[in-house]
This record gives sequence, C-alpha cells and structure tokens, in this order.
Amino acid sequence: MTDWRNLKRFYKEASAIQTDDGFTVVLDGKPVKTPGKRDLVVPLEVIAEAIAAEWQEQGETIDLPAMAMLRLAATAIDRVAINRAEVDAVTLKFAETDLLCYRAGQPPELAARQEKSWQPLLDWADSYLQAPLVITEGVVPVVQPHEALNGLGAALTGLSDLEVTAVSGIAAATGSLVIGFAVKHGRLSPIEAANVGLLDELFQMEQWGEDEITQERHAAIRQEINESARFLGLLS
Repeated sequence: MTDWRNLKRFYKEASAIQTDDGFTVVLDGKPVKTPGKRDLVVPLEVIAEAIAAEWQEQGETIDLPAMAMLRLAATAIDRVAINRAEVDAVTLKFAETDLLCYRAGQPPELAARQEKSWQPLLDWADSYLQAPLVITEGVVPVVQPHEALNGLGAALTGLSDLEVTAVSGIAAATGSLVIGFAVKHGRLSPIEAANVGLLDELFQMEQWGEDEITQERHAAIRQEINESARFLGLLS
C-alpha cells in the first residue's frame, strides 16, 4: 500500500511488528510503505506502535493530516535520508536569521519581554551547543559568526534522520533553530516553544486584539510544534 490519497478504510487491524532492520506497521498483515514506495521501517518499536495506533484510530475515510507520526516518519525516510546534506544546510539557514537574534528597540515593554524570554535561550545555545549567536536591533540582517554556525551545524549532524525532521519542523514553524534544539533537549516544552516563537505577535494581539485568521495560523504553528515535540519524545 503506497497511495495514501482519498483512501477509504480497507483494513481491520493495524499493528507494529519487528523486521530485520527495525520495526514497521502492517495493515491486516500487509506492510505499509511510504509515498515514495520505500519500506516504512523505523528504529524503535514505540514509533511503529504510535504509527499503527494512528492507522487503527482512522474511521471510514483515512484522514492523513491527522496522522502526524506517520507523516514525520515518512518524510524522514523519503526526503531527509536521501538528501541529508541538503536538509541540514537548509535547516541551518534558520540560524542565520534566527528569530531570537532580532530585537525590538521600541516599545520598551516588548524589548523587555524579548530579553527575558529569548536571551536565556541564546545563552544556553552558546554554552550547550557552542553556538555564540549575536543579536541585533531591528530587521537588518546580521552576519552570524562562523563559530556559531559551525556549532549548530555539528549539532545537526549529530541528529538522526528522524530527529532532524522534527527539529527542522519546529525551526520552520518558529523561525528559530535554537527553539528547535531547545525542544529536542527538553529546554522548552511545546507550549513554551510556541509562546517564545510567537512572542512578538502575542504582544501585538494584546495591544490591538485578535483576529480569526491570526488565531488559525497560531493554532497551526502550535500543532506543528506539538507533533514534532511528541515525535522527539518518542525517539528519546
């Protein structure tokens, strides 16, 4: 089974089984493959069990967007594993313009919140990841030190394909690779990560009120972070 589009439920039972290479998911005994027609094999039974649970929870029609563990695992297999160097390079670019490095000059209340919320994370990245990122005021790009980018690049290289898939997803959702690593290493919870990444917008919403479009976008960001954080938690 490789084509996941517009599927009606065609199976009764989804389960995780061990293979020679790790663990996979079978639907009525037939192995699931990725959209790229590769074997859906993961290194940990807990990951396979989570994916099997997503299949088992489906109703009459398969709701693929609701199957986050499956999506992340398939992305790691179909995209990250075969393009790892490119994925690492693209992910590292989030550090070049990391959200946490761009501070407001005004109003003072926002600048103070950024300093309180963001600076401890940059200090942590400096000490824990050997990534001394520099900050600037405003939106004019700042060139980050090679030492900082090398530290974050080395940290990325040390991740598995599955881990980098989730960390990259958090970085894309928040605009900050530091936040992605902070979730990976338990420095931030998913809720904290979303609040840190949305700090500027949440401040503006306090001043001017909320609108439905922004709320929907924030919900999507929080969901992406929650799903990636859960995936990282299973991997740990």
